[in-house]
Amino acid sequence: MAVKDDYIVRNMTAREVEEVAMNWAANEGWNPGLHDASVFYNTDPKGFFIGLLNDEPISCISAVSYNSNFGFIGFYIVKPGYRKEGYSIKLCRKAMQYLGERNIGLDGVVEQQDNYRKMGFKTAYKNIRYEGLTFKINNDSKNITPLLNSQIEEVVAFDSKLFPVPRPIFIKQWLSMAESYTMVARINGKINGYGTIRKCREGYKIGPLFADSYQTALDILQALVNSIPSGALFYLDIPDINISAKSLVDNLRMKKVFETARMYSKYSPNIDLNKVFGITSFELG
Repeated sequence: MAVKDDYIVRNMTAREVEEVAMNWAANEGWNPGLHDASVFYNTDPKGFFIGLLNDEPISCISAVSYNSNFGFIGFYIVKPGYRKEGYSIKLCRKAMQYLGERNIGLDGVVEQQDNYRKMGFKTAYKNIRYEGLTFKINNDSKNITPLLNSQIEEVVAFDSKLFPVPRPIFIKQWLSMAESYTMVARINGKINGYGTIRKCREGYKIGPLFADSYQTALDILQALVNSIPSGALFYLDIPDINISAKSLVDNLRMKKVFETARMYSKYSPNIDLNKVFGITSFELG
């Protein structure tokens, strides 16, 4: 079906990210964090787009550029009632044009994966969301401590080894987000893992959870869970090819509730996914 001439795609404002994209994501069951919007938007204010028909918002997408080599697509939503009418084509074209020749990553929901393949994206692995109930544990690990301001640069450096490119602008904001807690693991004076938990529309999400070993990941997770109310829901999104991460959620008796495919437009970045026990987000990677 031909797209109507009065359909336009333009940059989103910060307020539209907060009031449109986040609410639509919540309606899709993606359960965004309460304070995600400003962190996402400030990472790349030019990388958020909204589609309007007769000035009514009907679609949105993000195409965040981390640097000249890598970008990530998220928030790809067409409002119910306007789907399968061609509006997404102009939206996707705008996102792809903005990111240009960069390698592009995304987390594709099951029903959209064939469309992404037609656009040239290739599946690297699945990300699986697991749900659990918080619990209080006597965690005696002295290697796990709350993040200190003096450690932020070291965390940024550690994070850069487990993400396709360094993302200092994003991470510095993520670590200081309201209603969130970050725990750091250290051994022999060096960081060997960290994790963040944040308040979401429903419960809490842990992400990222990066660690050099299963035990370190478990210790960080337990410390994060201890920092929020007992009996609350919490979520962890793991790459399914990390066998230790699968053991972690199994041992905690968490249940699978959602999945995506991590896909890339050119190549899969060289990351040791055995150290990725929880991705940061489906929206920005």
